[in-house]
Amino acid sequence: MTYTIRPYTEDDTDAVLSAWENASKVGHPFLSDDFIAQERINMVELFLPNGETYVISTEDGSVIGFLSMADNEVGAIFVQPAYHGTGAGRALMDKARSLHDILDVEVFEANMIGRKFYEKCGFVQVKSYFHDETQQQMLRLRLDMQETSTHTD
Repeated sequence: MTYTIRPYTEDDTDAVLSAWENASKVGHPFLSDDFIAQERINMVELFLPNGETYVISTEDGSVIGFLSMADNEVGAIFVQPAYHGTGAGRALMDKARSLHDILDVEVFEANMIGRKFYEKCGFVQVKSYFHDETQQQMLRLRLDMQETSTHTD
């Protein structure tokens, strides 16, 4: 499948929120409805306007996911569940890699889908902490392309 990645525009907001909500239901079933509702507001008012955000679309132009960065921090990377495993998430992560040599991301320990994805991308855990607001354990992961490129077999 061929995808296009381009900068986010306000016209993409509904598609981005749809990808986020649908993927969150799959990856974050342990989060409360209240937390999700607040995060939806934060997406529109804080994350999207202040992040460096890119969308990924199919050949027909349908936006199926997005990546939002704050410096080298992957603040959000979500793809519609129907497109999980198709390379769309990997394409977005490759975009993030093209922007920074070191990437950081936080993921809920209970989000096995996200953890497996980040592990496949080469992220390693650097920290763990308890997230009071959700009562969940969080993992901070890092991908250092400089470090991985210096290892030779």
